[in-house]
Amino acid sequence: MGLFSGMMKFAFGAKIDDEAFDDLEEQLILADVGVETSTKLVDTLRQQAKKQRLSAPEQLLPVLRAEVEKILSVGRPVKEQKPHVILMIGVNGVGKTTTIGKLAKRFADEGKSVILAAADTFRAAATEQLTIWAERTGAQIVANREGTDPAAVVHDAVEAGVARGTDVVICDTAGRLQNKKNLMDELAKIRRVIEKAMPGAEPEVLLVIDATTGQNGLSQAIQFREAAGVNGIVLTKLDGTAKGGIVIAIAAQTGLPVRYVGVGERAEDLVPFNAEEYASDLFGGDHE
Repeated sequence: MGLFSGMMKFAFGAKIDDEAFDDLEEQLILADVGVETSTKLVDTLRQQAKKQRLSAPEQLLPVLRAEVEKILSVGRPVKEQKPHVILMIGVNGVGKTTTIGKLAKRFADEGKSVILAAADTFRAAATEQLTIWAERTGAQIVANREGTDPAAVVHDAVEAGVARGTDVVICDTAGRLQNKKNLMDELAKIRRVIEKAMPGAEPEVLLVIDATTGQNGLSQAIQFREAAGVNGIVLTKLDGTAKGGIVIAIAAQTGLPVRYVGVGERAEDLVPFNAEEYASDLFGGDHE
């Protein structure tokens, strides 16, 4: 991950002093953890170093890993319901439709039945792309003509899921900027439609964020959470130039759990997020 070499360099410095803590804070900020979260982490480390009477910088790494793991372990388990409705949202170009296909494959591999709702009705290619994924994964698809009200497509898909006893309904939506009020209001309408079609339902609203966008991803998480009731994050493109610290910033400042991370192009390269493994990878884990 983006932090790894910096952390190891820090870990084997000469001693724990103000310069060492300043160095660590700089490394965290450069790795997209953000100023606010980086400062809080370093303040906690200062306190722990004093409390535990730590003397060598490498002794800070386990403390840092534990603190990051704690931050990343936010959220609560997804409510069990059938069908499990997942609403996928995000800005343009983050890989929403591809992520939906990868999710459909995961569920299919688990033996679950899946319906895909093609509610990105503004982009004809989105429905075509989703249809290909449906064929590839054995999922059913609910679609309508271009320009149809997205909420109507989602309503039909959820009703079909209830009637057919489907395990999972995954709803695609058009990409939108977080500062466009009419488009954000549309997401709120879609949520109401889901709850109407399935009273008592708690849809999993997953915001897809491109990890390479850095702090802009944090801005998206904050604004989409307020406007659309986001309750989980999917981070894509975490395999390339992304600096892994953005995961920490999002969890710390929004309280939203990361549900999945995309680590490659293949269908199986979308994996459930594991806070312990991520913190270990980010700060060296068991590496020598």
